[in-house]
Amino acid sequence: MSEPRVDVRKTYKLFIGGAFPRSESGRSYVVESADGRFLANVAWASRKDVRDAVAAARAALPSWEGATAYNRGQVLYRVAELLEGRRDQFVGAIRDAEGASARHAARQVDAAIDRWVWYAGWADKVAQIAGSSNPVAGPYFNFSVPEPTGVIGLVAPQGSSLLGLVSVLAPAVAVGNVAVVVADERHPLPAVSLAEVLATSDVPGGVVNVLTGPQAELVPVLAAHRDVDGLDLAGATVELAAAAEAAGATNIKRISRRVAEDHEWGHDPGTARLLRFIETKTVWHPIGV
Repeated sequence: MSEPRVDVRKTYKLFIGGAFPRSESGRSYVVESADGRFLANVAWASRKDVRDAVAAARAALPSWEGATAYNRGQVLYRVAELLEGRRDQFVGAIRDAEGASARHAARQVDAAIDRWVWYAGWADKVAQIAGSSNPVAGPYFNFSVPEPTGVIGLVAPQGSSLLGLVSVLAPAVAVGNVAVVVADERHPLPAVSLAEVLATSDVPGGVVNVLTGPQAELVPVLAAHRDVDGLDLAGATVELAAAAEAAGATNIKRISRRVAEDHEWGHDPGTARLLRFIETKTVWHPIGV
């Protein structure tokens, strides 16, 4: 007879700058399944971890926004390929976390992969819908071109731990932004599994940073940080979103407001989120003779 095995309990770390550091605080919390079973320990990020993630994102911004849109699309498409290869893992994670049936979890994962492909395909097409050649009086060309906003703080939707996360993260990075994500507090495992996918993909370190822990501790620090250029408060509570909007006003952050808790993330996303965190740069150029 085989000896009984020791129960090996995993503790997931943070994802900052392409690496997996422990929380600076040394804290962690227990994540349980919908029926109360132990799933894993997850790092409890601190204020310093938020600052470290913002610094990593800022350092990664020049190369990511400077890459060609076509290259960004190819890099993001590779993420979708890796997600497809780990489909069964994500189905199991969503089934455990959200108490969903196997069929429902599979639909969520397939939709998340398809959505990632959708936004990867849009990366080199945004300029065609958000840019223009403007008629002006005089011997000049006048062009308006979209540019990324910069470092975006994302509060992942609560209750849609993968599809909701992909729906707010993919459009932000597709147009050249970098992101600091506060994962779903109750169901963080799909987010940290996505971080593992990103770490083995071609996405440069620091483009996406994933923090786990209580929203109430992490979001205010992110919202008040003066090196964060925009906030997507999709998953924030009503009270937390209001406080974050007020804090974000200190350096005039671009803010995307929270969505309703019963929001259906499976609906056609359109292009609204692609255009949410871009700025328009207008260039004048003399016409040669």
